[in-house]
Amino acid sequence: MTPPSRGASAGASGVRSPEMRRLQLWLALTDLLVIVWATFGAQVLRFGVLGGSDLAARSTYVKLSYTTFSIMLVLAWWLALRVHGAYAVHLLGHGTGEYRLIGTATLRVFGAVAMLAYALKVDVARGYILLALPAGLVGLYVARRMWRRWLAARRAAGQLSHDVLVVGDGVHSRHLIRVLADVPEAGYRVVGACTSGETDDVDGAPFVGGVPVVGAEYEAARLAIELGVDVVACSSSSRLGPAGLRRLGWSLEGSGIELVVSPGLTDVAGPRVLTRPVAGLPLLHVEAPTFSGPKLALKTTIDWVGAFVLCVLLGLPLLVIAAIIKLQDGGPVFFRQQRVGLGGELFDLVKFRSMVVDAEARLPEVRALEERQRAALRAEAGEGARAGDAAAAVRETAVIDRGVLFKMEDDPRVTPVGRFIRRYSIDELPQLLNVLAGQMSLVGPRPPLPSEVSRYEDDVRRRLLVKPGMTGLWQINGRSNLTWDESVRFDLYYVENWSVAQDLLILWRTLAAVVRKDGAY
Repeated sequence: MTPPSRGASAGASGVRSPEMRRLQLWLALTDLLVIVWATFGAQVLRFGVLGGSDLAARSTYVKLSYTTFSIMLVLAWWLALRVHGAYAVHLLGHGTGEYRLIGTATLRVFGAVAMLAYALKVDVARGYILLALPAGLVGLYVARRMWRRWLAARRAAGQLSHDVLVVGDGVHSRHLIRVLADVPEAGYRVVGACTSGETDDVDGAPFVGGVPVVGAEYEAARLAIELGVDVVACSSSSRLGPAGLRRLGWSLEGSGIELVVSPGLTDVAGPRVLTRPVAGLPLLHVEAPTFSGPKLALKTTIDWVGAFVLCVLLGLPLLVIAAIIKLQDGGPVFFRQQRVGLGGELFDLVKFRSMVVDAEARLPEVRALEERQRAALRAEAGEGARAGDAAAAVRETAVIDRGVLFKMEDDPRVTPVGRFIRRYSIDELPQLLNVLAGQMSLVGPRPPLPSEVSRYEDDVRRRLLVKPGMTGLWQINGRSNLTWDESVRFDLYYVENWSVAQDLLILWRTLAAVVRKDGAY
């Protein structure tokens, strides 16, 4: 079988293209400008435009002006980013690794400054450090975030992505292909598959997961080099075996092609996975998730302090919203609904009322209306697909299976004011009272209804091991546009891998999700 060659667009805009190298250069220059701004800005704010005097030193061997010290700090800081791999292609555009490296490099540089200052008996002004360090960190994060958005848009258009050859059996290859396709900003574009398993026949050619099969698993190295891919991704079920996988790695040496292996540990994040070699055999140790201890105490403190501060800051706007809801139809301001919390404990969730007063009584009517709409959409999509209408086939896949969930996009029970506050998630702000009462967290799984919990399978019940949250992975990854399976997957991933750092990142990304309004209805 002759493998398809890489398209011209792929070859011109892949991760080894001149355009990608230019992106790395622009990232480096941007980081340099941010570091110069933070360092010399701190110097000006602390000592004035003239730059202040020499560093105070108790040693006669050290004589430095603050301008010279700032130049040295800029160079050390910038080089530390490079040494820590902050410009590595496989880290750019997705995940927390890029941000973590920036933070690690920055803190190590300033730690080294503190140790050298102590060893050389040099007194560096504390105000100078306290200005430069946070300004630089925030500036670097903001700059990287802006570049990430640009890169994500390019990758969504099929550019600046890794060309990937997937190796494995049919079932696991399909799963890996689907996962990579669901996250285009990660930059993995599957161009072919090597499998000896079951495939799909499309116009007489073998396909798996919508990707052409270019050969068997044992041919992966040769085909990867011929195709010129950037990455060979092996699923955990690859028939190559340990020896074949090792030989595949040897065959790819010197080609510039990366070899990655999916270990089959779904929904387990990196911090819980430790690699420990035993007699030359790498063993993956998976630590159990923790639901107690100092980390939980810190999360609880952040929840309470954050909810209290937000209540104080948003108190007046919330009173205005409450008055508008009351004046609209004279009904109650708040909507209370029983939800299931930590360990299955019931509590009353509080929201601003966004529907008509008799919304619960009209629920069966609305359910029937939505089912008729979904049936009509399926029928239309099926007819169009049979007639060769590709757009209709896409519409057919857009009919969301929400499982035990119910939420209608054009629900006739929603009031005009309710539509506005739902669009910007303002209706959920009274849940800050639930957080203060200890019933909810700022970040966590979606708070379920008792009727949903009664239909949970055993694995889904793990959502109840932590407090439900006002926001979570479901909020920043589609909100009401998620299917039931997607909602469960995000909630279970959070339960298995929660951390305070991840909570802070979710809170930051929630603001962007609310502004975009995607999936809010």
